[in-house]
Amino acid sequence: MIINSSIELAKEVRKLSLQMVVNSRASHIGSALSIADILSVLYFDILKINKKDLNDPERDIFILSKGHACVSVYAVLGLMDFFPITELDSYGNNDSSFMNHISHKVPGVEFSTGSLGHGLPFATGKALGSKIRSSKNKVFVIVGDGELDEGSNWEALLFASHHNLDNLVVIVDYNNLQSLTTVKETLNLEPLTDKFESFGANVFQVDGHNHVELFDIIKKSLEFVGKPTVIIARTIKGKGVSYMENKVKWHYSTPSQDELQIAINEINNA
Repeated sequence: MIINSSIELAKEVRKLSLQMVVNSRASHIGSALSIADILSVLYFDILKINKKDLNDPERDIFILSKGHACVSVYAVLGLMDFFPITELDSYGNNDSSFMNHISHKVPGVEFSTGSLGHGLPFATGKALGSKIRSSKNKVFVIVGDGELDEGSNWEALLFASHHNLDNLVVIVDYNNLQSLTTVKETLNLEPLTDKFESFGANVFQVDGHNHVELFDIIKKSLEFVGKPTVIIARTIKGKGVSYMENKVKWHYSTPSQDELQIAINEINNA
């Protein structure tokens, strides 16, 4: 399949993610659709990764901290030819490398996550290592808004600011819903921008589904010196499928075959 833009990539990621979840009777599709646009901009336009040498020490590094949204990353990697896309048919099966939370056994995946609050500390360590080696690569990590309830994220931010890790870019998937209800009702994060700034980061807000805005802000963030960057991406859980958008049900529920077809039709006609 020839994909000519990040927008085309995002449409295919959404469809493939839905199909994987339905085929395996899995969950977390709302979370995966929420970050499809961010991932597509990163992998189509930003990340410098040599698919022929995934251990290149100068490669950019991407970490998905909200590991339950893995199908969208698997879909991006398959569509971008990191592995034969037919391998995704095994998603969720016993003994498959394509586990229900993201696995480093998959080519192109740097780190297995699932226990929330682990991805950002790991990414911070990778960024520090790059600094020590005088590498010019960048480290990107997507964290969930509900995941920010974990104190390990804030400890990592303190560390990143203290060590001037300007090669670290944190993208917050701020879709306002977590596992059972809204983020605000679970543990209010606001004023989130002020919090991140007080921890010593450059902070931007962006429409997490606008590819032009995402590209411009991410590219701008790479120019700053002396501080880590946090991009708060305002997103919609279940984005692209009308009956899923802003519905907490789709954190855990699996679409039926009929619901899958409705979703595919909506994405194709968008």
